[in-house]
Amino acid sequence: MICNLCPRKCSAVRTEHSGSGFCQMGTLPVVARIAPHYGEEPCISGTNGSGTVFFSGCTMKCKFCQNHEISLTGKGTALTPEQLAEGYRMLEQSGVHNINLVTADHFVEAVVKSLEIYRPKLPIVYNCSGYTAPKTLSMLDGLVDIYLPDFKYADDSLAKKLSHAPDYSATALAAIKEMIFQVGTPEFDADGLMKKGVIVRHLILPAHTRNSIEALRLLKRYFGDQILVSLMCQYVPCGEAKTDPKLGRKITPREYDKVKRVLFELELDGFTQDLSSATEDYIPDWDLK
Repeated sequence: MICNLCPRKCSAVRTEHSGSGFCQMGTLPVVARIAPHYGEEPCISGTNGSGTVFFSGCTMKCKFCQNHEISLTGKGTALTPEQLAEGYRMLEQSGVHNINLVTADHFVEAVVKSLEIYRPKLPIVYNCSGYTAPKTLSMLDGLVDIYLPDFKYADDSLAKKLSHAPDYSATALAAIKEMIFQVGTPEFDADGLMKKGVIVRHLILPAHTRNSIEALRLLKRYFGDQILVSLMCQYVPCGEAKTDPKLGRKITPREYDKVKRVLFELELDGFTQDLSSATEDYIPDWDLK
């Protein structure tokens, strides 16, 4: 195929097992882990966990990526849509609350096929970087119940420096708008588990509180109470970031309080983390378990 799925529009040649584009992946999904995961927001993980499928490769390759072992190296196993569908069935039988597709933008065509083969009787969560083309998202209309995008940057110069994405802000805002159009405002069941809606995540980076504050203001301005916001302080230096003068440390309590104060002032509904979340303990083993 000639691929223009992501906003980079590489026009890359992709075969089943190789690709010449930014993500360097073929068309068959490469999967690093299929297992219950308990580190998501409470309304996603619940008590039985979220049924996560972690895809390898990425359309961003952030300098600080906590999943860099799979996003940058392509570690994992190539699966057919039929095998992927069987993974959903296995997760559903384990008792998880939802099926959570993590970083699947570059494999979206195979994901659509897999859900046509087997659609679990559980909410489908689409967990992504936010750097997603609305046209690509339209392929998922009617298949996804919950969108879980990042909104990493309000500052496009920072997006270019850290994630090779100089058009990140406008692209992500357009993507979130499409997500809301598809699934509407948040809905929950009697146990407080999410059934439909959009949760936008923002990870605070050390020494970049101005970017975080402006990101929250943009989310409020564009989407108001149509979304939930998950403010994350779990940053730990990974990959290239370990040697970066600014990114080579965790955020401080002062930095977190500064951004959190703005979240509350804007009256954005959602979630915050405890600073104890800033640990590598939450990064899974990439063993296709």
